[in-house]
Amino acid sequence: MRYWLFKSEPSTWSWEDQVAKGEAGEEWDGVRNYQARNFMREMKLGDRGFFYHSQSEKAVVGIIEICAEVHPDSKAGDPRWECVDIKAIEKLPTPVTLDEIKGDPALSEMALIKQSRLSVQPVSEAEFLHICAKGGLKL
Repeated sequence: MRYWLFKSEPSTWSWEDQVAKGEAGEEWDGVRNYQARNFMREMKLGDRGFFYHSQSEKAVVGIIEICAEVHPDSKAGDPRWECVDIKAIEKLPTPVTLDEIKGDPALSEMALIKQSRLSVQPVSEAEFLHICAKGGLKL
């Protein structure tokens, strides 16, 4: 299993919107960055990830799971753009903020810090477990 981080502006698509989609999940559409698209090509069913609220909140707020592997982005109208489907798994009891992540030496190599503008990015297993613990989840 691999781990990922998906960034979304809560005013556009929030954790609550994701939760409302239930077991069916939702396409993670609209990604127009080649590196982010290529990361989605690497994702497999059952991979887990973080749902991250960008803009004002700037925090990891929940855990998602890949529920459909890469396929054409239905809203793109261009075969170059692909996406995966994700479903909400669990809300973090305590959101983990970007400031907390930046201040934690164990997370200093995270793509969230090194490539902050990338909307879909990999997360190491150690980073995933560390943030889950910081957010109050026991895995």
